[in-house]
Amino acid sequence: MKKARLRPGVEIDPTKPPQRLAPYAYALEAAVVDGEDDLADGRLILLHDPAGHDAWHGTFRLVTLVRAELEPEMAADPLLPEVCWSWLTGALEARGLAYGEASGTVTMASSHYFGGLAERRPATQIEIRASWTPREGVGGVPDTPAHLSAWCELICQIAGLPPVGPTDTATGVVSLPQRRGPHHP
Repeated sequence: MKKARLRPGVEIDPTKPPQRLAPYAYALEAAVVDGEDDLADGRLILLHDPAGHDAWHGTFRLVTLVRAELEPEMAADPLLPEVCWSWLTGALEARGLAYGEASGTVTMASSHYFGGLAERRPATQIEIRASWTPREGVGGVPDTPAHLSAWCELICQIAGLPPVGPTDTATGVVSLPQRRGPHHP
């Protein structure tokens, strides 16, 4: 994974992986930053079970959680969950990555504040939890740098940044409007 080319503004740090999901695991935490502000954050875990796992249909599995704040009116879009899911599959496909058994959820949660917190604006957060089986390549190992790059594209899109790199030419790619600074029509 250290060979992955990361997009500017994405900060990644290794973190402690879960111990019980597979005999071998590696985990990263990431944040998309703009100056002092975190626009989105997430975690990516690479699991490996040399004996294979029936549900995975392979010996490797990637598991992720990414989340970001949304403008409340964005959460009203009934197509937003499908669009967010397409960012994951689109980022993988744009890099020509073979994968299977993709599954997950897209969740939107709204918070409204009362009493001593009533001065705060309502807040809406979107969260993608997903996992997929990367197909094994040369030597029985998946192209983990490319999967990490695709995941970084996902976290950037949920942060409201436009796609770059291989996804520049993808058709139908829609990103969330940037939630920082002035909005121009």
